Amino acid sequence: MELMDKTINSYFDVWLGPRDPRVKGWLLLENYTPTFIFSVLYLLIVWLGPKYMRNKQPFSCRGILVIYNLGLTLLSLYMFYELVTGVLEGGYNFFCQDTHSGGEADMKIIRVLWWYYFSKLIEFMDTFFFILRKNNHQITVLHVYHHATMLNIWWFVMNWVPCGHSYFGATLNSFIHVLMYSYYGLSAVPAMRPYLWWKKYITQGQLIQFVLTIFQTSCGVVWPCAFPQGWLYFQISYMISLIVLFTNFYIQTYNKKASSRRKEYQNGSTAIANGYTNSFSSLENNVKQRKQRKD
Repeated sequence: MELMDKTINSYFDVWLGPRDPRVKGWLLLENYTPTFIFSVLYLLIVWLGPKYMRNKQPFSCRGILVIYNLGLTLLSLYMFYELVTGVLEGGYNFFCQDTHSGGEADMKIIRVLWWYYFSKLIEFMDTFFFILRKNNHQITVLHVYHHATMLNIWWFVMNWVPCGHSYFGATLNSFIHVLMYSYYGLSAVPAMRPYLWWKKYITQGQLIQFVLTIFQTSCGVVWPCAFPQGWLYFQISYMISLIVLFTNFYIQTYNKKASSRRKEYQNGSTAIANGYTNSFSSLENNVKQRKQRKD
């Protein structure tokens, strides 16, 4: 294993240049192998988990979901606060910020972004809860792609560009995750579900986040500083891929549902006007109600 780690590290050093010495020896950052193994295990569980649960009863997980989502809400709030204060303390330039001119604020950003990287490992549990609860329809290409790639991307970010211009996307994402995980935590309590109305706006916020990140990253391309340009181009490309996938998710989830509801309403109005009800629609609704999972 040690020989393999040295070989991989030597390839990365040739490909990407010397690493940032400020993170040398930090947990999970010394070698890429642990991050890669965690990612492979995640994909194996995504593949094998639903097969294992196929003939089993779904787990409720209600209590642990509340604790898990509350924990991630608080962690995201901590990261957002620390990133914002670190950027202000270091006098970060919005248009382009290198990785060595912020003084002690750079180290504050690096420490917080390590937690951000580590949170991507914790967030694998999002998928595992879907599997245990047999909510397999939520394990989409977007979901798996986003979770599997973020941990790996941030391992590289933490080793080569752990502060400076890297702060912006993580700051916005931490804020969005405060809203998202608080929503998930509250939705795990059945009595709270009728009062939760902002799920749709979380997705809209994510799309705005990606657009703003592309804009801010592009500023570093137009008005360059000492921040490596290759990382900026990579981030723009990755954000574009997320915009495409999240836009497709938004259309499939919200626009088509709204269209379907309008059609159902129109069909129902026609049926009443003709003096009868649509028995097929009633049967379909009953089937849907029986299929709904009761926590």
